[in-house]
Amino acid sequence: MRHTAPQPAGAPQPLAPARASLAELLLLASVFVIAACGLVYELAAGALASYLLGDSVLQFSTVIGVYLFAMGLGSWLSRFVERQLVGVFLQVELVVGVVGGLMPAALFAAHSLLPPGEGAAFRALLYALVLLVGSLVGLEIPLVMRILKRHFSTRYGLKDLVSQVLTFDYLGALLVALAFPLLLVPQLGLVRTGIAFGLLNVGVAVWALWIFRAELRSLRSLSLACALAAAGLLAALLAAEHLTTWAEERFYGEHIVFQQSSPYQRIVVTDGGGGTRLFLNGNLQFHSRDEYRYHEALVHPAMAAHGAPKRVLVLGGGDGMAVREILRYPSVEQVTLVELDPLMTGLFTANPKLAALNGHALSSPKLRIVNADAFGWLEQHPEVFDVIVIDFPDPSNFALGKLYTASFYELVDQHLSAGGYAVVQTTSPLLARRSFWTVVTTLESVGLTTTPYHAHVPSFGEWGFVLASRRPFRRPTQFPAGLRFISATSLPALLDFPPDMARVPTEVNRLSNQVLVQEFEAEWGKVH
Repeated sequence: MRHTAPQPAGAPQPLAPARASLAELLLLASVFVIAACGLVYELAAGALASYLLGDSVLQFSTVIGVYLFAMGLGSWLSRFVERQLVGVFLQVELVVGVVGGLMPAALFAAHSLLPPGEGAAFRALLYALVLLVGSLVGLEIPLVMRILKRHFSTRYGLKDLVSQVLTFDYLGALLVALAFPLLLVPQLGLVRTGIAFGLLNVGVAVWALWIFRAELRSLRSLSLACALAAAGLLAALLAAEHLTTWAEERFYGEHIVFQQSSPYQRIVVTDGGGGTRLFLNGNLQFHSRDEYRYHEALVHPAMAAHGAPKRVLVLGGGDGMAVREILRYPSVEQVTLVELDPLMTGLFTANPKLAALNGHALSSPKLRIVNADAFGWLEQHPEVFDVIVIDFPDPSNFALGKLYTASFYELVDQHLSAGGYAVVQTTSPLLARRSFWTVVTTLESVGLTTTPYHAHVPSFGEWGFVLASRRPFRRPTQFPAGLRFISATSLPALLDFPPDMARVPTEVNRLSNQVLVQEFEAEWGKVH
């Protein structure tokens, strides 16, 4: 009678046919889940770096670069794992699930707890976590491939094994790349998205524990670790909203009345003793106590200089403040507002307090709201306008920088009536002097006559604007009644630039070479 020699502890145990098929299917499915989780952690770290350190291509590029390097490091380290492949894989899944899943929450909390000026400490924590998570993610796929080869060697040659695993890997990455900006962040937010995918990693560890329990040495301790990891992440998921609110209130220093992520940006509205403030990706857009200075300066020099504008286009400005000022002119028949983010226009239409700030301008029968990319909309529509008000966020990245290029201003020129005016908000001529004059140079490069001016807005400091037209600027002598800042007597002072803001030679900002984004990053980086 033949007897089978007992298998040493930790050696691969033969699986029953039905169980082997299930194990194979689950291992391949785990590749899909692992790829999805790994990409979520990478995208979450990049998005957080942009939100908290400045909305910059630099942040995303460095985070992704470090993460990919760490994945390569993890893949290299996998060669030193020679025994207990399933046990090591299970432990990696638990650690990456907990650390990766809680990384967004930890970074939010750390940013709020660190004293002002400790940006270096936050960056050190950010990149340490990115290195750790990336290394663990880099370990996963090599371990899965070796487990598949070890248990199913009769079914997989090297060619088939690599093909199967990488197919599921790339499919998981594609799904998350689409879902992250369109579904996950808008619906769950960064903190809950991270935790939810951390639970998926723990789920992979749980099924690995169940399928391969016969060859695991420390079954009881591993089962306890899975239970603790799952319980910890579930508790964090329940507390995620409170954590996000607490962290953002510490960051912004005021009570938050609205916070939500859209596919385009993080929108936060705060309310304190001094008034209401709007932040996009952590950058202040207006403060209710002095926004009238900014919006009167933005709108009225162009509107009053025209005299009797009938058709007005607003690009950006989804808060409705610029539209409020435009509607002061009885001659206006139609205002078209092109704002990329429907969450912005919806918020400032439906929220009673915010709608009151813009005088319910977004509900005006004269207004047409279009939620579309301004660049694409101008390319597709032939309409001509008497005044075009351009109120985009500052050019802190290339996506925004394209809206300050010669190509964009050529489109603006095509939509401007012969006697019309365009006006552009143009960052600070004092703190970002080269950036300001780069916009002027770029407008002039498409044949427009420019009239730069500036205004002091306490929340921002000295702020700049540029009028552009096909004719010289005619200084208006009359403005609508009820204005608190702009007047015929105060306007000349706004047109005068002292030596520290005077013009400097600058290049044209082009789609092929966005020098403005580089200038802006360099100048505002010094300030912060």
